[in-house]
Amino acid sequence: MVPLAWLFGKSYSRAQILERCGNVDQFGGIRLAELTDGPARGVRTAEIRTGSGLEVQATLDRCLDLTHGSFKGIPLCWRSSVGDIHPSFYEPEGLGWLRTFAGGILATCGLTQAGAPNRDGEEELGLHGRIGTCPASRVSVTEGWAGDEYVMSISGEAKEASVFGPHLVLCRKLTAKLGGNSILIEDRIENRGPKVSPLMVIYHMNIGWTIVSEHSLLVAPSRDVLPRDADAAAHLDRHTGFEAPADEFPEQVFLHDLKTDAEGRTLVGLLNHELGVGVTLRYRKADLPYFNQWKMNEKGHYVCGIEPANCRTTGRADARAQDELELIGPGESRLSTIEFAVVEGEELDAITSEVAGM
Repeated sequence: MVPLAWLFGKSYSRAQILERCGNVDQFGGIRLAELTDGPARGVRTAEIRTGSGLEVQATLDRCLDLTHGSFKGIPLCWRSSVGDIHPSFYEPEGLGWLRTFAGGILATCGLTQAGAPNRDGEEELGLHGRIGTCPASRVSVTEGWAGDEYVMSISGEAKEASVFGPHLVLCRKLTAKLGGNSILIEDRIENRGPKVSPLMVIYHMNIGWTIVSEHSLLVAPSRDVLPRDADAAAHLDRHTGFEAPADEFPEQVFLHDLKTDAEGRTLVGLLNHELGVGVTLRYRKADLPYFNQWKMNEKGHYVCGIEPANCRTTGRADARAQDELELIGPGESRLSTIEFAVVEGEELDAITSEVAGM
C-alpha cells in the first residue's frame, strides 16, 4: 500500500483517512478569508494547512506571496513592523517599498526592476519594483484526490503593465499535499505586450527567529561568495552564522555562485540544530542563476533573506551597464519552480550531507 500522508506520527492511506473524518478539512486544506481591520482592510488571503503542522498564508492581493508561515507552532518567517497592509498604500519612489514590506516567507520583487533604487535612462526606479503589490486575478482554488494523494493548489495572475510601457504577467501556482512539509511555487512570467521588456525577479524569502538564532547555520553549495560592499566584506568569514540581536548592525548582502547536482538543481538550507528544525529551497539554477543572501542581525530586524533571482540586488541601471540585464520578447515566457520545505530531526544532517556532496 502506498502511504497517503504522514499525520500525527503515522502514515495513512486515502481509505484510512476517509474512515476517520467527515471532511478532509479536519486535517488540512485551503481556506479563503479577507482582513477587515486597519490598513489591511480588504486584503484577500488564503490559509494553506497541510496537516503535518505546516501552515502558510498566501496573500492574493500581493501576487500570491507567502506572508505568514509556521510549523508546529514555530514561526518560519520574519514579520516587519509594517504588518499586513493593503497594496493601495504602496509608494513606488525611492525606498518607499519599505513602507509596505511586511516580511513573510516570500516577497516577490520585480518584474521590470528589482534591487536598489536607480535611474535607468529617463526612468526613475524605486526599490524592488511593483509586482509584490499587484493583486492577483483569475484566482482558482482546487482540492482533491489524485490517486492516493490529496492535493491542494491555488493559482492566479498578477499584472505589471502601463500605457506605452511593459505588459508582463506573473502566472503563479502554489501547491501542497496533505501530510507534506513543503509548498511548491510554480511561476510563469509572460510578456503579453508588443515590445521587448526588461525582466528582473528576486524571490525575497525572509526567514526569522526562531529558525534564525545564534544556533543557526546557512548551508549552501557555494563555489564563490562575493560581498556587496565593505560592511559585508568585513563579515565574510562568518556570513553563514548569526549573532544575537544587536543595537546596531550594518545590512550585509552576499552574492553566492551555487553548484548544482547532475540535473542542474541546487539546494540551500537554513538550519537550527538546537531547535531541530530548518527550511530548505530547491530549484533549477539555470532558471534563477543568482542567489543573494541578506543578513540582518539588528534588534527588530532579525532576519536572513535567502533569495534566488535572475539578477543582483544593485538595480536595473547597473544590470544594464554590466550587460547582465535579462530581456523578454513579445510572446515569450520564463518558467521557474521553487520548492520551499521544512525539515526536522535527522533530516537536518541529511540536508547538510547533500549540500556537501554537490
